[in-house]
Amino acid sequence: MQQHRKNTQLKKIAIGAVALGALGIPTALAGPAGAAPAPEATASATSTATARVVTLVNRERAKVGCRALKVNTKLTKAAQNHSKDQAVHHRMSHTGSDGSNPGQRITRAGYRWRAYGENVAYGYSTPTKVMNAWMHSPGHKANILNCSFKEIGVGVSGSNHYWTQDFATRM
Repeated sequence: MQQHRKNTQLKKIAIGAVALGALGIPTALAGPAGAAPAPEATASATSTATARVVTLVNRERAKVGCRALKVNTKLTKAAQNHSKDQAVHHRMSHTGSDGSNPGQRITRAGYRWRAYGENVAYGYSTPTKVMNAWMHSPGHKANILNCSFKEIGVGVSGSNHYWTQDFATRM
C-alpha cells in the first residue's frame, strides 16, 4: 500500500507484501492438457477479473458511505503496465523495474493527479481472494476505503497473478 498527495513531502506509508495465496492459472483458462491460454482468452479473463475487483471495491466503499470509484482508462493503463512489469520480473513492489514510483507511472500514463494510492499483491488467483487479503490489511484497506479517492484502475498479469490497484483524485 502506498499513498501520496501532491504538494506535500512524499513519503512511503507502508509497503505490504500481501502474498502467497493459491497459485496457478484458473482452470477455465488452461487449454487442452494445460496449454497456455489464447491471448484473447487471457485478455477477456483479465478484463473480467479487474471489473470484478472494482465491483468488490465499490461494495466495500458503500458499506462506509464512500461514493463508488469510477474506472479511469489512464489509471487502468498504469495499473496493468505495473502488473505486467512485476510479472515479467517476478517481483512484487511499489517500485517499477525502471525505478519508478506509483506517482511517476500514473503521470506517465497521462493522468494528472492531486492524490493517489496504490495496492499491490501477488499469488491470489481470484478477485475475491485478493480483495479479502487487502481488506484484512489495515494499510491496503485504508486505500480502498479512502473516500477522497474518486477514480480507480486495476491490473492483473502473469500466472502468479500480480495485482495492482491505482486509486487517484484528479488535479
